[in-house]
Amino acid sequence: MLKTLTHQTIALAGLSQSVQLVHDIARTGVADAYDLETCLASLLRINAESVAEVYGGLKNLKTGLTLLERQLGAPETVDTELARYAAALVYLEGKYLRQEAMQKAVRLGLERATAQAAHFSVTHENVLAALAELYKNTISQLSPRIVVQGEQRHLENTANANTIRALLMAGIRAAWLWRQCGGSRLGFLLRRRKLREEASRLLQSIPSGFSDHT
Repeated sequence: MLKTLTHQTIALAGLSQSVQLVHDIARTGVADAYDLETCLASLLRINAESVAEVYGGLKNLKTGLTLLERQLGAPETVDTELARYAAALVYLEGKYLRQEAMQKAVRLGLERATAQAAHFSVTHENVLAALAELYKNTISQLSPRIVVQGEQRHLENTANANTIRALLMAGIRAAWLWRQCGGSRLGFLLRRRKLREEASRLLQSIPSGFSDHT
């Protein structure tokens, strides 16, 4: 992956989209199916040649880019809960990078999930259960664990819990892509305005016809 501001911004959009979906499911029990498929599919595109390709193209990250632009704006526009999720995933990804055995286990698990998705779909309950179990056995073992806030009845639903864990795994994937493209905490702080401008530019490059997920 090229270490450019553009690629970093796309990866952060993927992270943003993942945490938005986590929030939506935890709070309401539902999430945008199109955005959900985009984030989950990113876990299975292990050998993509670009960050945009990981997500099937920029058109699939409109929600993430919109959220990223807002989160990088004025303080009053920031959703602190989403920012907390994103920061926690970036932190855990840094710890994950130092766990070689865990990385191998994750890769094997994703390869198995890819084979499952070929027979079903990436959003099938069997695939979601496999991804959730992979998260529980790997990333979830790192501390501190991410505590997802929401309605208890939604969080206790097995399908919702599996989807949330799979999305957290997708968030780790996005954080890893961001770091691979040259992202760092200091760089994020120093280039916050430029990242916001790039998110805005990328949004404007998406044809308006994709606004309704066509």
